Amino acid sequence: MPYIDYYKILGVGRNASAEDIKKAYRKLARKLHPDLNPNDREAHRKFQELNEANEVLSDPEKRAKYDKYGEHWKHGDEYEKAQQQHQQRSHQQWSSGDGQTFYTEGNFSDEDFSDFFHSMFGSGFSQRSHASGRHYRFKGADYQAELHLTLRQAMRTHQQTLSVNDKNVRITIPAGVADGQKIKLAGYGQPGREGGASGDLYITFIIEEDPHFKRLGNDLYTENVIDLYTAVLGGTAMIETLDGQVKMSIKPGTQPGSKLRLKGKGFPVYKKEGNFGDLYVALNVELPEHLSEREKELFTQLSKLRKP
Repeated sequence: MPYIDYYKILGVGRNASAEDIKKAYRKLARKLHPDLNPNDREAHRKFQELNEANEVLSDPEKRAKYDKYGEHWKHGDEYEKAQQQHQQRSHQQWSSGDGQTFYTEGNFSDEDFSDFFHSMFGSGFSQRSHASGRHYRFKGADYQAELHLTLRQAMRTHQQTLSVNDKNVRITIPAGVADGQKIKLAGYGQPGREGGASGDLYITFIIEEDPHFKRLGNDLYTENVIDLYTAVLGGTAMIETLDGQVKMSIKPGTQPGSKLRLKGKGFPVYKKEGNFGDLYVALNVELPEHLSEREKELFTQLSKLRKP
């Protein structure tokens, strides 16, 4: 298995911070995404490598193993453990034919056998394993992807089609997904080898900011303007929600900055159909401008009535 430099693929140094890696991945993912390069196989290949590099380097634990073991990072811990414990515990033994011996203790299953052995023993290992009646299958690598949604898209259960390995995959996105939430599509990653299972596809949802609503958990926050007369005398105001406008009563003497709560008008609760958060509305009072002389006179009279 040839060595793949994940840092080089992302275009960052080995001392890059987590934020540097995240920014580099997003920048390149937008450039190489299959939807933008539908007929470019080279771009598709690079996009797959990019996802693989991001999967490893964005995870502190995986990154540490990669820095230590390179392309064999997946089974570095098993290798060390096997070396340390093979004298005390029962073990299986494979010989490379050139004096090297490796011991395992059942840590490697038929479904997920380490690439380390292929790199260490070469093709002879496969020949010997087949001759002995054993057949080891290799699971494919996982893919990582981001899916950007507007706040209004995220509030409704809907379907979207993704392009994965030149195949269209139609997925259902449940209402209420959160920013940064990740889901797994089993079997949609890199194809396996030697009859092994395909890897998985992990999709991270990125919820874009909305110009009118702020989401905190399942609650929404917004602002609404009422005129001075409604604030002083009371009345009704039309409040914008994600579902459209609703009429709400305003109490007399409502102060600027007062907050109202519309129960059940917030964001849908993930995978709990019929459950919603609340909508909180901050009221801003708009003062009248360009008063006529008569209006000024009336306000003057009112001010005198209010003074002790």
